[in-house]
Amino acid sequence: MASSPGADASFSCQKSMLSGSSRTKKFPLTEEEIFYMNCRTAYLTVFKSSLENIISKDQLSLALQHAGRNPSQKTINKYWTPQTAKLNFDDFCIILRKEKPTSKAELLKSFKKLDVNDDGSILHTDLYKILTKRGEKMTQEEVNAIINLADVNANGKFDYIKFCKLYMTTNEQCLKTALEKLEIDSKLRRQQFGSHIEGSHERDLSPVSKPSPRIIRKTDQETFSSKGDTRSPLLSTTRKFKTSVSFTITMGANSNQNAKLTEPNSIKDWQCAQTKGCFFLEEDGEIICHQYKMQIAQRSIVYLTIKPLNLSQVEGKPSSWLSVDTALYILKENESQANLQLACFTELRNREVFGWIGELGPGIYWLIPSTSGCRLKKEVKPVTEEAQLVYRGETGELFLTKEFRSTLSDIFEVIDLDGNGLLSLEEYNFFELRTSGEKCDEDAWAVCRENFDTKKNELTRQGFMDLNLMEANDREGDPSDLWVTLNSMGYNKALELTEACPFVIDIYAEKCKPRIKAVHMEAGSGQLEKAICKSVLNKGDAKVMDGYENIIVHTYKCDTWITSVIENKSDNKVIIHINNELSKNCINNRGLNIFAVEVAPKSTMVCEHVMPLNEGQEWIYNCVYSLIS
Repeated sequence: MASSPGADASFSCQKSMLSGSSRTKKFPLTEEEIFYMNCRTAYLTVFKSSLENIISKDQLSLALQHAGRNPSQKTINKYWTPQTAKLNFDDFCIILRKEKPTSKAELLKSFKKLDVNDDGSILHTDLYKILTKRGEKMTQEEVNAIINLADVNANGKFDYIKFCKLYMTTNEQCLKTALEKLEIDSKLRRQQFGSHIEGSHERDLSPVSKPSPRIIRKTDQETFSSKGDTRSPLLSTTRKFKTSVSFTITMGANSNQNAKLTEPNSIKDWQCAQTKGCFFLEEDGEIICHQYKMQIAQRSIVYLTIKPLNLSQVEGKPSSWLSVDTALYILKENESQANLQLACFTELRNREVFGWIGELGPGIYWLIPSTSGCRLKKEVKPVTEEAQLVYRGETGELFLTKEFRSTLSDIFEVIDLDGNGLLSLEEYNFFELRTSGEKCDEDAWAVCRENFDTKKNELTRQGFMDLNLMEANDREGDPSDLWVTLNSMGYNKALELTEACPFVIDIYAEKCKPRIKAVHMEAGSGQLEKAICKSVLNKGDAKVMDGYENIIVHTYKCDTWITSVIENKSDNKVIIHINNELSKNCINNRGLNIFAVEVAPKSTMVCEHVMPLNEGQEWIYNCVYSLIS
């Protein structure tokens, strides 16, 4: 194959970029995972979704070029025969695996054979003859395009050493740009064929990463298309179902009355650790939250709970975040952070408190909070009047309004993770990363301590207030930057906390003092997806697709929510159509009654979470899962 010289540069560029992210520093990607990310990056540079098919030779050639190849017509004809109507993403991955890109050394070696004077250059006249007369002939325009490159041509000669360097640099930059686009464009990231979060690190899965739950929206009764895609629909043909299975579950009103979560009688004698955190809703609907490490020194009975944090509320106005469901998945660390095993999760409930009680052995555990996303959604109602944040006194001095000070006090409660009434540098940096994307280093923190009220080298509540007042003064009273902070923390223009849910975690151990520390703040990782799937497979009901024993739908119900997981044991990806139209008094995390998901081969994925719209009424979950042909 006449390949592009991008392999070594592309791979090293991609590997360095990936290793630079916080997530991959913790869990380095394997070469196999990098290969699939490279495939996704190239494919999504050409297409809007990996559900789109390649429908022409030109599209195939373009996608291969974005993957660091420069295919000859002979190579294109090998994969696009007269009988070929379309190629899908899986076919594209197979082609990339077979057609390796050329390295810089190989390219130089090819040019060197044409260098009769052995001086690193080729005469334009010789280059023209070679490229237009030999092998797969180039057109005069194509050769002129090469000869007219100013950086590699001079005095009638083509400097192929400079050309190779330029080619590799260009290819590397193209890959870097494409990767950055996928990282920044979260909507595109959700479409990619892979895990929810780029770089999920499940070593016990097949090389194909877990699928992102891409949604195929219903445009009419019989046809699906991608919203806003004017080129070609995701599935433009009339739907045909091979087989279906259905679940119908009736849940009573106030089903929580049968919850079994009760505190141990002797809990007052147990040792306790507490921490706080928050779920933050991103612009694209993705949810970010704190994650923790817990150490248990000896085998002990442990009682864990998680619940929304009760902040100050406007009298007579219920706080939206207090109705958000919370859960905690506890994963045991075995030998390394990459090898985590689900130990338990908080499936019991008492009002807004979710908990678990049982025995845990000594060791390190990861605590990963989760919320279904059913009730933490983007605010639809527009705010008509913007709250005032600052005002000037009679002398012109700037002050924070009473409402803004109350909001800052609540924010202080949320970011004071250990609840000691002070902000450590570590706690403050979680706030900084959330609101500005940058950390405060030791030198800047020292300056902060010199200028604002501190105790024991930690920032007080008053110091935090003064810090925000200084920011307003720096902007001469312009509240724009303050609003950026407030929006990042989930507040709307009326200073209502609508797109975040602060929570508190309590851990009691009978025989030892549990130790807990916040270590990350990020979107639900591949480990969380794996833990949810594992819990549903262990405890849920399973139904096999009739005639397709390798495709199984698992459904787990507790008093509060229902979760479904699709397991695909086959060697091929499948598309499952989901219909919730007959459900009553239900909301799901998708926001759609009808959608479709793609499930990668040899993988499991969370299909949907469902909760009652009104807990005071009976709710009926009726869902039909159909395999699309």
